[in-house]
Amino acid sequence: MVKRMRLLGFMFHSPMNHTILSWAHPESTQGTEFARPEFWQHIARTLERGRFDGLFLADTFSAYDVYRDSYEPTVRYGVVCPQHDPVVLIPVMALATRHLGFGTTMSTNAYHPYVLARTMATLDHLTGGRVGWNVVTGISRSEYRNLSMEDWLPHDERYDRADEYLDLCNQLWGSWEPDAVIADAERGIYADPAKVHRVNFRGRYFTSAGPLVTLPSPQGRPVIFQAGSSGRGRDFAVRHAEVVFSIQLHARAMRVYGDDLRSRAEQLGRDPNEIKITYGVQAFVGESEAQARELQQEMVERIPLDAALARLSSSLGFDFSTVPIDEPLEQIRTEASQGLVTALTTLYGGTMTVREAAVRWGASVGMPQVVGTPEQVADQLQALHEEGGGDGFNLTPTYTPGSFDMFVDTVVPILQARGQVRREYTARTFREQLLEE
Repeated sequence: MVKRMRLLGFMFHSPMNHTILSWAHPESTQGTEFARPEFWQHIARTLERGRFDGLFLADTFSAYDVYRDSYEPTVRYGVVCPQHDPVVLIPVMALATRHLGFGTTMSTNAYHPYVLARTMATLDHLTGGRVGWNVVTGISRSEYRNLSMEDWLPHDERYDRADEYLDLCNQLWGSWEPDAVIADAERGIYADPAKVHRVNFRGRYFTSAGPLVTLPSPQGRPVIFQAGSSGRGRDFAVRHAEVVFSIQLHARAMRVYGDDLRSRAEQLGRDPNEIKITYGVQAFVGESEAQARELQQEMVERIPLDAALARLSSSLGFDFSTVPIDEPLEQIRTEASQGLVTALTTLYGGTMTVREAAVRWGASVGMPQVVGTPEQVADQLQALHEEGGGDGFNLTPTYTPGSFDMFVDTVVPILQARGQVRREYTARTFREQLLEE
């Protein structure tokens, strides 16, 4: 039996996605149109036409400013800046689609759990049960500064706080019993108070009396996404997530990551089959292999070194202007993202210089790139899927909207013919869609 490949688009609400200066590609309109609803509705319709499971929206709460203690390169080159709020995009795209799910990133630093629980429940109603929450704890110094948080929490404590955050959210989502609403017009009774409960939550970091003020949502709670890379982050992911997203450069690394994650799930008493794993990937599709490789090379050559170093510095929480850029990356250790440093050194063989790592990171943030004709790209994706042992991919575009259109029109039909991806939607909710076999 062929194992189904889950597909999600992977974007920022920004001029670019995961390739620096992708907005400067002659066929990209993202740099000028990313703030317009029509742009996003086109993306959503395209992904739904390709029977994608959903669109995964990344986010940050600040301009990258670790490099040289300045946001100048970030602003100059449009390195995920400006960036608008992805949460408000969801109703716009939901109105243009019927089945596509939407996973949005929301930081546990930026919202009180009660506010987030209310927002996500509302979105779940507005979309008919098609939302997910990518839980992030924040690694950016500038994010803390923007949100009145002077103290940068140590790495593991961020996850301790997030454990409590999720516990409170789950209690709030469960504070209305499913049949609490009666809506009996004749008697004038809307809901049964006996089925609406306070949570009276008092933890180390948060308190909330409850109940949540929204109705029980179609999914009960949003689909929980997480992308833990460190040991503590992976433990958090297997405790809470239904879909875990990871960046691994090749199938062997995917297999190692997946085996480790499933082992951690078993140790925590959770069925590993309850957790789906998706890996980031970027596709360069051309009418010929030469054309696809030319596009790939063109995108890399466009990346300014300053912009690449600015992005790598913020990703790792370390100012790479303070070290020789031809120093091996594995010698750098940071508090901000221990798992990411380990992942990068593993990805790039442990011998890559900072300069080389920055350019590669600026091109695809460590995601594997599949390159070639539609048939070749389908072959590569199938091999990664089968050999890597994952459940699917978060596909980031090279330029938008054109590369999504190309993928949907040329690669998806090949994968459908092989039984790798669905031909039709059958599930009612985003959760059912992602978890069905």
